[in-house]
Amino acid sequence: MEDTSAALRRLADRVRAAASDGAALEIRGGGTKRFYGEAPRGETLLTTDLVGISSYEPTELVVTVRAGTPLAELEAVLAARGQCLAFEPPRFAPQGTVGGMVAAGLSGPARASVGAVRDFVLGVSLLNGRGEYLTFGGQVMKNVAGYDVSRLQAGAWGILGLLCEVSLKVLPVRPATLTLSWARDEAAALADLLRWSAQPLPLHASSWLDGRLCLRLAGASAAVEEARTLLGGTALIPEEAARWWDGLRDHAHEFLQPDAQALAQGDCLWRLSVPAKTPALALPGRQLIEWGGSLRWWRTAAPAEGVRAAAAAAGGHATLVRAADKTCGAFAPLAPALLRIHQDLKTAFDPTHVLNPGRLYAGL
Repeated sequence: MEDTSAALRRLADRVRAAASDGAALEIRGGGTKRFYGEAPRGETLLTTDLVGISSYEPTELVVTVRAGTPLAELEAVLAARGQCLAFEPPRFAPQGTVGGMVAAGLSGPARASVGAVRDFVLGVSLLNGRGEYLTFGGQVMKNVAGYDVSRLQAGAWGILGLLCEVSLKVLPVRPATLTLSWARDEAAALADLLRWSAQPLPLHASSWLDGRLCLRLAGASAAVEEARTLLGGTALIPEEAARWWDGLRDHAHEFLQPDAQALAQGDCLWRLSVPAKTPALALPGRQLIEWGGSLRWWRTAAPAEGVRAAAAAAGGHATLVRAADKTCGAFAPLAPALLRIHQDLKTAFDPTHVLNPGRLYAGL
């Protein structure tokens, strides 16, 4: 494997050549998220030679890692020191990379209690669409002034730059965890989650599916035990709880994996982000609720305009995650003012639209 400086030169040369030729490049790490969003296009540009942890200061809760490093490798290093990526990024498959994690901006079950990927990004280094190597942010939270370009990369799907290195805030693993379960209909589950969120409880993750409400508590042992006594419910054995939350985190649960036959029959997987207080949505199909009620996964054959209208009426938006046909667009359409901001940012970072064109929205 080539050294990092040689890998950076090679990648920069490829970007400059593509810009000169008017060609497109598809940035790819492990390729685990190619199904998400709009279809990638362009010649493949792999980041997998940018590997390794540049620096790690466990006492400072900061790690700097190259973008092509496998996420599993980083998490193993952190776990050895009793630390973690608190936002529980979906891994999808073992070959997923740190750069892909940031570019996708996806968070797992703990997102509602600890924050999103962008909240943990301290700094990034990237290649822009001219092949220039740029560095933003640093290794401390106070290093941000003006436009926060580092966090802007979270969820940009690579259209603003090829991530080369990222600095992340890490956190200690919670000393105690416990998952409780209840039989609840949707309305009762949403009411419970809203009520519990207003109380001083060590809430860490929640889910509701097919009449079963699960709540993960995490924190100091005394706080977890006190909450257990207060809330009641049935405690899941640790192995069962780990399987459940890992299945949701990594989209390994059958609900989040519609098979080819289901997709061909029009069954789609939608991700609706709405205010937690939103009551039950009137959509046909089957639903999985996370994040205290603010994330509603739907398996439905309802028309895209109906799903998006339901999300918008609640003050949220809908993303089409898995479908046989995404001609309606994977991401919710932007208002004209927001679209102009996206277009201006794309032009500033990638004037000739070399990097992942169309991955997020057409024309970007």
